[in-house]
Amino acid sequence: EVQLVESGGGLVEAGGSLRLSCAASGFNLDDYAIGWFRQVPGKEREGISCISSSDITTYYADSVKGRLTISKDNAKNTVYLRMNSLKAEDTALYYCAAVWQYYGDCRYPGDYNHWGQGTQVTVSS
Repeated sequence: EVQLVESGGGLVEAGGSLRLSCAASGFNLDDYAIGWFRQVPGKEREGISCISSSDITTYYADSVKGRLTISKDNAKNTVYLRMNSLKAEDTALYYCAAVWQYYGDCRYPGDYNHWGQGTQVTVSS
């Protein structure tokens, strides 16, 4: 069974940093594209970063480019999202998601069929 569990969210002051983790189980991480998405109430889920299967491509939304870094630890079957210089507008519920053997543009939530439960990030200004 494919499972994704996010952790690492919390309350942080503006300008601070967090590292989100997405622990995967039930599948080989390298075979899957992994995306990070965020959502605030009343808005659509936004793709902010992703890495395709076999690490062929990565993507960062313009709103986070230069501040976020996605990385994988295949030995731990975990994907990380390092977030620096956090802003109040980064406040959201953050999700990781997975889709099998996906090598293209990985930013769209509709392309993913496995989701974690989310972890809340709150940035105080």
